[in-house]
Amino acid sequence: MPEATYHVVEHDGGWAYKLGDVFSETYPTREAAHRAAETAAREQRLGGDSAEIQYQDATGRWREEHADGGDRPDAQVDD
Repeated sequence: MPEATYHVVEHDGGWAYKLGDVFSETYPTREAAHRAAETAAREQRLGGDSAEIQYQDATGRWREEHADGGDRPDAQVDD
């Protein structure tokens, strides 16, 4: 199972959560950013509908694949 770890960090004069290299919006307190990260992690765990998807890879080539709506990551928050 894939993993997704949200990190709460100081950002842009406040606090944010970060997944990989992507930051959330900025929150005024660490606690508010932590709560938002917990919500995001909880929503990541929810399954959805399976679908056929198309996307462009890093080389510019278009690809198609089946996305299983039940294949959800183990999402967590790490301060």
